[in-house]
Amino acid sequence: MTRRPSPLARVLSSALAAGTLLTTAACSDDGDRDGSRASGITATQVAGKQQTPSPTATLTTDGARAALITEADIEEDWSQVKDTEAENWHDSLFIGTVDVSDFLTAKAQAADCQRLLDSLFDDDLLGRPSGSSALRGFEEGNSRLLYQVASYDRTDPQGAMNWMATLPDKCDQFTVTDGGEKRTVQVIETSLPKVGDAREGLRVTVQGTTGGTEATLTVDVAAVRVGNDAITVTAGGLDGDEQDSVEQAVKIGTQNLKDVLAGKTPSPDPSEVE
Repeated sequence: MTRRPSPLARVLSSALAAGTLLTTAACSDDGDRDGSRASGITATQVAGKQQTPSPTATLTTDGARAALITEADIEEDWSQVKDTEAENWHDSLFIGTVDVSDFLTAKAQAADCQRLLDSLFDDDLLGRPSGSSALRGFEEGNSRLLYQVASYDRTDPQGAMNWMATLPDKCDQFTVTDGGEKRTVQVIETSLPKVGDAREGLRVTVQGTTGGTEATLTVDVAAVRVGNDAITVTAGGLDGDEQDSVEQAVKIGTQNLKDVLAGKTPSPDPSEVE
């Protein structure tokens, strides 16, 4: 069922649409954009992105907040926003119903792509945290960066990350319809620093119209698991590529989380993180 944005979501979307629009969508490096491939992800490929699990302590609410990144930890000129503002970030370009006819396996693949869009709108790519969590938001021009630390001690974050690994094949390109407006969505894999026990990176591009205005939204997404805890980063907007900031956030943030779980205080100096 298609969800409708809150008034705040529509205001945020309108504000983004008023900015400079990126007019070229990200494309898969394999050149196959017809949306007709079956998934090529194998268990070996997924396992290759995982390492020996790290022993971890229980993540507390205070610990999750201590593990958050700051403005000094990421590149460019990001400005931190109030937590209450970041909690209500939802981009209406992610709202819509996936066109089942775009897929070979139809309902199964379409359901995965719908889950991706819904998760991006709700900021719960790895599912709802089963333990402590904290988030922090940053803005720069027409772009936003949302950083989250959470415990999944009663669920399995690796299952969600394995699902993420299949999306560049299952959802490489598809169509979404919302209120008569059609948008084209593309999903590709991105590389991340080799940190944590497992990691997945995606770039999602949504190109079409919102409220009759042409817009292209580009979002870089990253998830890193440390034991049963994980960090997720979502960054982007109408200004496009934010991969450098995502990589920096992942690098610093993973070390922060490991320090907290080891009973240490994260370093205030990003240059000290190797």
